[in-house]
Amino acid sequence: MKTDALHQAPGSGRVYLVGAGPGDPELLTLRAVRLLQQAQVIVYDHLVSSAVLDFVSPTAERIYAGKRRNEHTMRHEQINALLVKLAMEGKQVVRLKGGDPFIFGRGGEELQALAARGIAFEVVPGVTAASGVSSYAGIPLTHRDYAQSCMFVTGHLKDGTADLDWPSLVRPRQTVVIYMGLGGLPEICRQLMQHGAAATLPIAVVQDGSISTQKVVTGTLADMPERVAQAGLKSPCLTIIGEVVKLHVSLAWFQPQLMTRQPLGF
Repeated sequence: MKTDALHQAPGSGRVYLVGAGPGDPELLTLRAVRLLQQAQVIVYDHLVSSAVLDFVSPTAERIYAGKRRNEHTMRHEQINALLVKLAMEGKQVVRLKGGDPFIFGRGGEELQALAARGIAFEVVPGVTAASGVSSYAGIPLTHRDYAQSCMFVTGHLKDGTADLDWPSLVRPRQTVVIYMGLGGLPEICRQLMQHGAAATLPIAVVQDGSISTQKVVTGTLADMPERVAQAGLKSPCLTIIGEVVKLHVSLAWFQPQLMTRQPLGF
């Protein structure tokens, strides 16, 4: 973004909205790493891994603004006000979010608050969880034999029900990726079957995708809630639904206990 396109507020503060990716620090962009090392203040979320935070300058102020299920350190209005305040003080601020800030990250809402006050900002995309986690689980989101489209939805429940467009989620030859759907998994599976999805439709739930504690549980709509309960999976998890899940068995390359980083040679 060009700073002259904004009516910048007093002071030289600027906010960088940065995607931290799914967890593996080596999935950060070069731009993200550079900003983490230069920023004066880091405002970060719960889903940002500790390994990503290792890139933060030791002189930077760190402010945790994480949100977990039924546990919010700050309301989103308070986060918006904090970003405005820091920028108005002339600070160079990195707003660090897990995954990509424009995919279920509420990044657009934060930028609207900044734009309303004439504060300069920049967006640095990150590898969203759907892409990063599925890759580390060996589950391609599209495949000519199984899925020609992919849909991302959020699985947060409200009053015990998930307000989703169920008919669109059960279309054949597509992959559905559900963010934040672990708590509502039994209801999600029930609704999909009720709206026409086969009970045998493959499904995977991935915990801590792309980092050393990654776990992948696969099954079907009919038995997945029980499998997840038996495995004791905890948030953060990503749910992948579709025939592509069958490929996990042959394409699961990521084995955290065996992983070592090989030098790239440059």
